[in-house]
Amino acid sequence: MKAADLIHKIANISSYQQYGRVKRVIGLMIESQGPDCSVGDICYIYPSQKQSNKKILAEVVGFRDEMVILMPYTHLSEIAPGSLVESEGKPLEIKVGSALIGKIVDPLGMPMDGSVLPRGLSSIATDQEPPNPLKRPPISERLEVGIRAIDSLLTVGKGQRIGIFAGSGVGKSTLLGMIARNTKADLNVIGLIGERGREVSEFVERDLGPEGLSRSIVVAATSDQPALMRIKGAYTATSIAEYFRDKGFNVMLLMDSVTRVAMAQREIGLATGEPPATKGYTPSVFAILPKLLERTGTSEKGTITAFYTVLVDGDDLNEPIADTVRGILDGHIVLDRNLANKGQFPAIHVLKSISRLMNTLADEDHKHAAAKIREMMSTYLNAEDLINIGAYKKGSSEDIDKAIAYYPKIVSFLKQDVNEKSTMEESIRSLIQLGEKGDWQ
Repeated sequence: MKAADLIHKIANISSYQQYGRVKRVIGLMIESQGPDCSVGDICYIYPSQKQSNKKILAEVVGFRDEMVILMPYTHLSEIAPGSLVESEGKPLEIKVGSALIGKIVDPLGMPMDGSVLPRGLSSIATDQEPPNPLKRPPISERLEVGIRAIDSLLTVGKGQRIGIFAGSGVGKSTLLGMIARNTKADLNVIGLIGERGREVSEFVERDLGPEGLSRSIVVAATSDQPALMRIKGAYTATSIAEYFRDKGFNVMLLMDSVTRVAMAQREIGLATGEPPATKGYTPSVFAILPKLLERTGTSEKGTITAFYTVLVDGDDLNEPIADTVRGILDGHIVLDRNLANKGQFPAIHVLKSISRLMNTLADEDHKHAAAKIREMMSTYLNAEDLINIGAYKKGSSEDIDKAIAYYPKIVSFLKQDVNEKSTMEESIRSLIQLGEKGDWQ
C-alpha cells in the first residue's frame, strides 16, 4: 500500500467507537438503542461481558422510533438484553480475486472447507448499483453454452440474462451443471441459494464435476441459514461476477434459485413490519429483484451472462415471482414436467421458451431453420391428442403428416445426455440440415 493511501486511511479512522445496547429480540429481529448507523451497515453484537471475545455479525435493516432494527447473519442464541452493539459504519465487504477460482465460499466470502483466504485479494462491497444503461454496449456476440436445444433454438449472447423456469425435480440443477461444464465463458460464478445441505456437495461433485469446478467459484447459502445470509449469497455471487467483469472477463453467472432469494426477502420484510402484498410477498421483494437482476449484463469492460432458475409452485408460470422475473430478463427457458416424464432430457419446452436476442444474433439460414422446426413441433403438439387416440387419418393434412414424420427426429435432436458435449457450430449445422432435408445425420 502506498504511503499516501495509508495516511488517508489513518486520517479517516474515527477516534471513538459508536456503541449501543440490545433492548429486545422479537422473532428474527433485534432492537437496540444505538449505535449511530445507516441501513445496510454492519454491526457486531457481543453476547455478554463474560464472552467479550465472541461477537455476532448483524446488519441494520431498519429503524422503529428511536430503535435500531438489526438482523443477524447467524442464529439468535446467546443474545440478551444489554448485549453490546458495535457499529462498523460501512456495509458488508468481501474478499475476491483470482485465487478464489476453484473454491466454495459462504455468503460472507469465507471458504466453506475451513481453510484461510488466500493472500492478495481485493475488498469489494456486496451491494452495488447496476451499470449506467447508456454505457452498456449492445449484445452482438453469441455465447456457446454447450446445450444443443439452447445453442440452436434459443441462442444466447454474451451479456444476456435468461431465466430457467421449472417446478421441483425437473432438472434445473442438472442443466446448470451441464452449462457450467460446457460453456465457452471465461469463468463461472455459481450461486446456490437456499439449497438443501446435501445438495451442495452433490451439485459440486456430480453435476459440476472437477472439470467445471476448476474454472468456477461457488457461493453456497443453505436453507437452514438465516434469511439475511441467503440474500447475501445472491449479492455476493453477483459481486464476484462484477469484479471479474470489470477485469475484462466474459463471466457466466448461474444462480439457483432467485425464487428463494425472494422468499428470504419476504421473511425480512414481514419481520420488519411490511404488509404482505401479492400472495404474501412484501413490496420490498419486487423492489430488490430488478436491482439484483440488472446488475448483470454487459459493461464497457466485460460481460456477465446470467442464468437464473425460478422455482414455480405447482408448475404455475404466472405466479408473482415468475411473472416479475420473466418481465425483467432477456428471455426464458421452460422445463416441462411432461417432457421429463417421457424421458426427454433436458426437458426444455421449446415452444414455451424464447430468447429475445436470437433474431439479432442468428443469421438468416439459422433463423429460417429454427422457425421451421418450431412450426412442425407446434403442428404436431396441436394434433397430438387426435394422433394418440387414433382419431387422425393419414392424408387428412399434409402438414400434420409431415410433422408426424419429423417429430421423432426433432425429439432425438433435442435430447442430450448429461455428459454429451455439442459445440454451437455442430448444433446449428444439424438444425439447418434437419430443417431443410428432414435428415440431420
